[in-house]
This record gives sequence, C-alpha cells and structure tokens, in this order.
Amino acid sequence: MANLVILESPSKAKTVKKYLGAGYDVMASTGHIIDLPKSKLGVDVDNNFAPQYVNMKDKADIIKELKKRAKAADVVYLATDPDREGEAIAWHLSHLLNIDEKSKVRVTFNEITKTGVQYGMSHPRTIDPDIVNAQQTRRILDRIVGYKLSPFLWKKVRRGLSAGRVQSVAVRLIVDREEEIRAFKTTEYWSIDAKLSAASSKKTFAAKLAEIDGEKAKIDNKEQADAILANLDGAEFVVTNLKKSQRKKQPAPPFTTSTLQQEASRRLSFQARRTMKAAQELYEGVDVEGTGAVGLITYMRTDSLRISDEAKTAAAELIKNVYGEKYLPEKPRTFKSKSNAQDAHEAIRPTNVEFTPEKVKKSLTSDQFKLYKLIWERFMASQMANEIMDTVSAEITAKNCLFKASGYSVKFDGFTKLYEESKDDEEQSGALPVIEKSEKLKCVELAGNQHFTQPPARYNEASLIKALEENGIGRPSTYAPTISTILDRHYVEREAGNQLKPTSLGEVTTGLLKDKFNNIVDVKFTAKMETELDDIEKGGKDWVKTLDKFYKGFAKSLEQAEQDMEGKHLKVPDEPTDVICEQCGKPMVIKIGPYGKFLGCSGFPECKFTKRIVTETKGLCPKCGAKMLLKKSKKGKPFYGCENYKDCNFMTWDVPLEEKCPECGSSLFKKSGKLGKIYCAKDGCGYERPLDKEGK
Repeated sequence: MANLVILESPSKAKTVKKYLGAGYDVMASTGHIIDLPKSKLGVDVDNNFAPQYVNMKDKADIIKELKKRAKAADVVYLATDPDREGEAIAWHLSHLLNIDEKSKVRVTFNEITKTGVQYGMSHPRTIDPDIVNAQQTRRILDRIVGYKLSPFLWKKVRRGLSAGRVQSVAVRLIVDREEEIRAFKTTEYWSIDAKLSAASSKKTFAAKLAEIDGEKAKIDNKEQADAILANLDGAEFVVTNLKKSQRKKQPAPPFTTSTLQQEASRRLSFQARRTMKAAQELYEGVDVEGTGAVGLITYMRTDSLRISDEAKTAAAELIKNVYGEKYLPEKPRTFKSKSNAQDAHEAIRPTNVEFTPEKVKKSLTSDQFKLYKLIWERFMASQMANEIMDTVSAEITAKNCLFKASGYSVKFDGFTKLYEESKDDEEQSGALPVIEKSEKLKCVELAGNQHFTQPPARYNEASLIKALEENGIGRPSTYAPTISTILDRHYVEREAGNQLKPTSLGEVTTGLLKDKFNNIVDVKFTAKMETELDDIEKGGKDWVKTLDKFYKGFAKSLEQAEQDMEGKHLKVPDEPTDVICEQCGKPMVIKIGPYGKFLGCSGFPECKFTKRIVTETKGLCPKCGAKMLLKKSKKGKPFYGCENYKDCNFMTWDVPLEEKCPECGSSLFKKSGKLGKIYCAKDGCGYERPLDKEGK
C-alpha cells in the first residue's frame, strides 16, 4: 500500500507527485474542508468560545475520497501550506481522518522542488497546537465581528452590508485620507530658480535659492519673488563652497509578500489579487520546457528577509560567471527582518537561479513571466555589489542670497546593472559640470516660479498595503483579500490612476463604526490584536482569555449602540448626475446596490426607473459597427458588449482598441495571457499579430 500525502492545491499535488514517485499517493483538499457553519454564529461564546465546526457541503465528494484513500494508506502525511491556514487545515484533516495529533505526519515545503520536497518529507513533525490556536482565534474574532456587527449595519444603514475586523480598518484609512484631502487648504509659495553654466562647459545646471541673509528662504507671493529677482539683477554668482564625496547605494532586500505586491503595483500595474494569483502558480509549480513540473519560487506568503546559505552561494556563482567578480560584495548580504516578522519562511526568491527569466519564458503565461522576472532580478540584485556614485554639492552666493545645487555621476553601476527599486516619488538628478571653488558662473536664466502646496495623495494599492504593514494591520496573507473585499462590497472604488476612493456607502458606514465601535476601526487597537495573535502562535498567550477580553468590550459596545440608535436609520447620500429619467423627466442619481453602482430616478419611490452605468470604449462592434461598452458581470468581471445588445449579441472578454484592422478597417481587439495577441474579430478577416515582449 502507498503512503498518502495531502496538500491543498491540485497543481501543487501534481508537482509534488513527480518528486515522490512510486509508493506515494498524492491528493489535494482544495483548501479548507471544515469550517464554521454559514447559517449561524457557530461559536459558543458562553462556553470558552468553543467553535462548532462542520464539514463543508461543497467538499462532500472530496471528503469522501480523502477518507477512502486514507483508509487504504500505510501513513497519511499532511503537507498543507506552511502557514497558519495550512496548519489549521492539517489539524482539521487529522480529526476528519482519525489521525493522532501527536504523530509526526505534518510536513511543510518552503519550495516545491526536488530538494524542498525531499527535505520536507524527511523532517515530519507533529501539528503545532499554538499555530492552530492562533488561526482559530483569528477565525473566531472575524466571525464574531462579522455575525454580530453586520446585522446592526443592516438595520441602521442598508441590508446586505458586512463588517470585518481588518477590512473596516482599511476602509477607515481610506476615508480618513479623503477627509484630509477635503480639509486641506492650499497655500501659495514661490521658488527662485537659476540656470547657471561654468566656463568649462556650455551645459547649464539648476540651482535653487536656499537662504537670504543666512535665513531659510521663505517666499509667499509674487511681490516678494519679484523683489528678490530685482535685487539679484546683474548679480555675480560665485561658487563659495564645494563638497565632493562618494556615496554607496545598497540594493533593496529580496521581496516579502508586502513589498512584492507594492512593486508589482508600481512596475506592472498589477492589482494585489493578480500578483498573488501569479505568485501562487509560480510557487506550486509550472511545466518548464525540458524539466517538467517545478516550483519556480519559494513560499510567497512571508514577512521574512532571511535567505538560505545555499541560495546565497548559488547567486554568487551566477553573478561571478555572468557579470564578473567585481559585481560581488565583499561578503554575502544579510538583511534584517522587522521586529514583528514571523520569520517562518525565507524571503521570496527563485528556487533555482539557473532558471533565468529568459530560459523559462516560453513555459510561462504573460503574468507569470513578468512577476518571475521581477522576483528573480530583485533577488539577484540583492546579492550584488553596491552602486558607487561621485557626488557634488555646491553653494553659490549672489549678493545676500545663497543658492544650492547638487548632482552625481555613477562611478560603478553595481546591482543597478540588473535591477533598481522603483519609488512612488522618485526625483531625478544628473551630474554637475566641472566647477571649482571661487569660480564665477554665468547666470543663463533666473526666474520666480509659483507653486501651491498639495493635499496628501489618495491611497493606491501599493501605498495602502504599505500603510497596513507599517501600522501592523493584517499579515502577508491578508493584504490582497482585504483590498478585494472592500472593493467588492462597494465601500471603496477605483479612480483614475488606480487611486482608492471611499464611496458614500463607505463613508457613512465608517462614520457609524467610528462613533459606536471605535475599537473595531481603531488602527492601534487592531494592530495590538495582531500582536496578540502572534503571541498565541508563539505559545505566550492563552487564546480563550484573549477572545474573552475582546468579546466583553465588544458586546458592551453593541448593546450601547443598539440603545443609542433605537428607531434611527442613516441615509447613504446619492450622487447627482445630469442624466434625465426616460420615464418621468427628473434627474437621475447614482445609487449603490448589491452589484455596484447604477442609475436610479431621483423621484423614487414614485418613479422606479433604473438603468445600468456603462462606459464607452474607443472600439466599435465588428458585427454591426455600433459602439462597444465596458460592462461587468454579476461577479464583477469586466467584459465588452455591443450597445445594440437587444439586436446584436456580440460580446467579448478581450479589450477593444482604437486601432483599425489594416485589412478590413474593423476595430482590433487585444487578447492577453500566454497566447496574447492583437486580432480582428470581424467574421472572415483573420488578421492577427502577436504581442511584444512587454505584452503590448
């Protein structure tokens, strides 16, 4: 009889099966198989918060098959994901299959490679009850908040609303930022900027007024700027101080879950959910041409910066062979993880650096390739030598005014030969021409420039994830689902440039929670709960006492809120539009329903006319020539359909383009993915061309 190995994912099971070979049966649970019931709270708050777990109905066939195979196996190994959720799934499986919790059958794979799988199988352990309790506490906390607070929101705001412990704090951050933007008062200020040149070069460089009479320059209006310009008319610009130095720039550390999501958002315009989907596929294993199924990256849910010695050695060897020994640092780099990092896994890195992005490109989808290239380059760069820059800072005096200029030139490119981290607010600076102390400079241009202070920017996915991480809200596995949830439930919407803006529903709900349940949406309180969950995982805190302390305060707040809000109902304001109702002629307003925004008559309830909000695209229907509209399915997935949907049934998931077909003149469409292409959808045409390397 064979040993049975149970994992979570079918694709991972396929890869692991390849490495285990004969004598092993491998099966996937496809995630959780036991959970709290959907129809009720499922937690006995009066009996030490005992959870009332049930077998998941949609997993009945899988449960039946698991029992059948486990009965026939010599040993059942529980190889679910190496995190809290995976530990809990293993614990549930042990109960389902009557496996002794004290037996050493729990195995974990940090990477799905032959080495990683063999190491995991040769180091089985018992199920860790502390990790299970940490996951169980989080699940019960979220269930209590969701099942106790959501009905309150139904009664006081709108039916169908939900509250979540982490999601509500994320919405609060976005709402608070929007309030900051509204309250922001723009202030005028001016700068005095000079374009100067040296005798040795015709090239100009910029210098900015920094001080007047030894005090920091503060220019509030045009009159002050003009007075300074008049004073400097014909002034001699002299280099009074010159500082030359050398600066070393270190590479960014390899990715954690948070930094991967941030960088993929900035560089690739990937939403967090899209990033994690591709990362999951790369971890679980892909069929690489000439090799077979192999996991290309280590476990992608991590907050650790730790790197194994073997991985460092392999990276150093490749860097030496490809770029030369001068691109190696004096000693292998070690990066320090944050103090609250769980450090259960390594940082995200390629499992085998010899699998360069170009070598595996043909075997990957477009998203997989882009993300793998990002991970591979970031890791390799983290093990390379510093960039070395020659910097120059100059102080230039003109009468009683001091101007400052700075610049740099790259002496040695180091890790930047391969990769450089992108920034949200990156400033460019070039090299200064050769100038000497006491040298007189020519003033090519001197101007006053008006500026206005700007409000803080709205969050985008990258900056929100950064804020959640910095504030200790959630953990690596929660960032992507949290953002998806607040968007799907219409508390937040995307604006131009991927900005996250609260909806009127999000603002009203957050206002109510801040007023009546401040702890639930308090950043510090939620961060403290995350720390307590970490303490439970480490065995330093009792999970029942933690829940009891939380529940007593929460139940008291809920009771008080019910009394304060007796007979009250909050209205979510509608957004006015210039669209006229086709039935009664009154203006229509934008409302938010279970499936998102729609247009409704302002004369409701007398007039109940509604219509969908649609967005026109630049393409035209290949069947009838009418406009193509961007729509959304019931699950929120975007698709494109002809505006004459009653007479023309053309629809597609592919993006209509403004570009016309060179053969028939019809609009072209873009199909993304591994088989991405630009093509003509008109019957009988057949024109198509592949996407370029960047997926364009």
